[in-house]
Amino acid sequence: MKRRRPWLLSLVFLSFLFAFSEAKTVGQKMEKPKEKKIDQRALEAALAPQYQKFLKITAYIILPAEKDVLLRLTSDRERDLFIDSFWKQRDPTPGTAENEYKDEILKRFAFVNDRYARGTTLEGWKTDMGRIYMILGPPVSTESFEASLGLVPCIAWYYYGDTRKNLPPYFGLVFFQKGGAGAFRLYDPFSDGPFSLLQHKRDLDSDDYSGLYDKIFDIAPTLADLSLSLIPGEYGTNFQPSARNNIILANILDSPKKDINPSYATHFLDYKGFVTTEYLTNYIEMQGFATLIQDPVLDMRFVHFSLVPQKLSVDFYDPKDQYYCTFKVSVSLRKGDAVIYQYTKDFPVEIPSDELDRIQKNGIAIEDTFPMIEGNYQMAVLLQNTIGKEFSVYEKDIGMAELGDKPQIDGPFVGYKIDPFQSDIHIPFKLDDKKLVFDPKMTFAAADEIDILWSVLNLSPDLWREGEVQLVVKGQRPKEPVEKSYLLKLMGSPYRKIVSLSHRLSAKDFSPDYYELKLILKGGDGKTIDERREHFVISPEAAIPHPFTKAKGFALSNQFYYYYQLAHQYDRTNVNDKAEAAFAKAMSLNPAYKEGIVEFANFLIKAQKFDRALELIESVLDYEKARYGYWVLRGLALMGKAMYAEAIASLLEGNKIYNSDTRLLNALGNCYARTDQIQPALEAFRASLKLNPNQEDVKKIVQGLEKSK
Repeated sequence: MKRRRPWLLSLVFLSFLFAFSEAKTVGQKMEKPKEKKIDQRALEAALAPQYQKFLKITAYIILPAEKDVLLRLTSDRERDLFIDSFWKQRDPTPGTAENEYKDEILKRFAFVNDRYARGTTLEGWKTDMGRIYMILGPPVSTESFEASLGLVPCIAWYYYGDTRKNLPPYFGLVFFQKGGAGAFRLYDPFSDGPFSLLQHKRDLDSDDYSGLYDKIFDIAPTLADLSLSLIPGEYGTNFQPSARNNIILANILDSPKKDINPSYATHFLDYKGFVTTEYLTNYIEMQGFATLIQDPVLDMRFVHFSLVPQKLSVDFYDPKDQYYCTFKVSVSLRKGDAVIYQYTKDFPVEIPSDELDRIQKNGIAIEDTFPMIEGNYQMAVLLQNTIGKEFSVYEKDIGMAELGDKPQIDGPFVGYKIDPFQSDIHIPFKLDDKKLVFDPKMTFAAADEIDILWSVLNLSPDLWREGEVQLVVKGQRPKEPVEKSYLLKLMGSPYRKIVSLSHRLSAKDFSPDYYELKLILKGGDGKTIDERREHFVISPEAAIPHPFTKAKGFALSNQFYYYYQLAHQYDRTNVNDKAEAAFAKAMSLNPAYKEGIVEFANFLIKAQKFDRALELIESVLDYEKARYGYWVLRGLALMGKAMYAEAIASLLEGNKIYNSDTRLLNALGNCYARTDQIQPALEAFRASLKLNPNQEDVKKIVQGLEKSK
């Protein structure tokens, strides 16, 4: 009998455990593709002709991030969807079937290629005239200057500028034939200078701007002004060209890109594997806010977030005379490339018909909360509206250190109202029995009240009796900022280790400005123990619409579920002692939750605590939904205890229930191999490879077993 290779067998055992753990993740992992440098020229040349033409049409309006995303896409279907989304971002009337901006750009492209390609080897869109026409459109008026006047051939285009894009209200651009021949080039008063506009230059000094201006003025007064500045009549000392010309030219070239947020493009690339195709072209901007709050009742840390999409699409349900939509929230918490926690939740929204206009103007805030372990993570929240087939993304780096046992402030959290709420329900932005009504804009008008909510953690009896919190609100304008200060005694609330406090300000007492809110925790000796800050804005508007809140409460009688969530996070970050403690706490709170027992047993097998796993798993033997998991986990635990014959019997029972699981088949093959049953081992491993041919470790084991026969 040939000796078996134990390293091959242990390798497949470890691979099985890892695969079983990975399979516990619900849904698809929201992992972003790693950024790689790309050769844009090579990728552009490899594109199909229709996409190369698109890049020509949009050469002067596409943002670098948008082009980068287009070149990174791997299929024509993705490119077509992205191009649809590109034009939607620029549609001035998104509620209509027409996209006037797209139609105008296509019209300009056809025109410049017909008109400005004449007399040059360049395509019309590449010429200076073609470029400006593509960016600004047709001029409001033009003026030609003939060579017979002693000037090189020149043409002036006049425009009214959009001041919102940093353009002058009125300006002119000159195109000229340098040296009197060739293509018309865009004239730059600073680098070309008035000297270049004259044909007969003998006895002229190129640095004598005053003399050159007079010379041109005698021939063409309007051109004389434009020879010094794009803004007629604006020039420097001694008739020198205005220093603003380069800035104005840069603003002109940048103007088509001013109001476009490229986040839709990067989100298109990052989430194209997670958002179905009908959503991909409908990216909606949204305002978001997320923070960590220590729950005073559960004594665990939660992430609280609020998301307000800038558009609310609804449908009408006639029998109830109401409008409705459903938001799907998908949350992912990552550490590097590893997903440590994720979940999906639906938020149905129903709106009475007489409330629709008001709610659409104010918006809907989708709020939720979940527990988080200590560490630094990247949070991504994908929000999808099933009615409008729209999606939005909120991303934030979020971190939590060990709280320790020193007194500290948790907060402040700022909203526009505090509602009383039952203390046995967990809901976003609530401390004890106070629910903060929150607006991610953090902007208030004179008509608003400003409610501030916070907690003091690790409060000692002495600090409770003698300590206080100083609340300081200070404006940020440089001259005579508003500043107000308030003192609140901690003893004003009943003593607990965690005390929640609140204070209300009237926005009308503060002039419009940006404000810093500072909470200072002081001991009985007046020394500062902790200090926390937040910021908000007082608007000059008389009133500001705040979004309506949609959130789901969670009964604290089911708090065991939160401990399972923490256990999964600790498990994913390999903090096994805390994971085991959280699993044990969850199970002690609800021993009847069979799914949790299965999860705990799986963790114990990974931690190689096989006896404890066997003890737990026996309690779900009669639970029909866990029958398959019972036999698989029992087989794994027995395999870990080197009880291979018993393990084979359990795994075969599991295989009768479901025979297409590579995890089970690999474990079965391992047990057969360890008991020198080579042919059954090969059959199990080959069945696993038939289901998933990409298991390189299993291929190596099969090769080794075949050689040992």
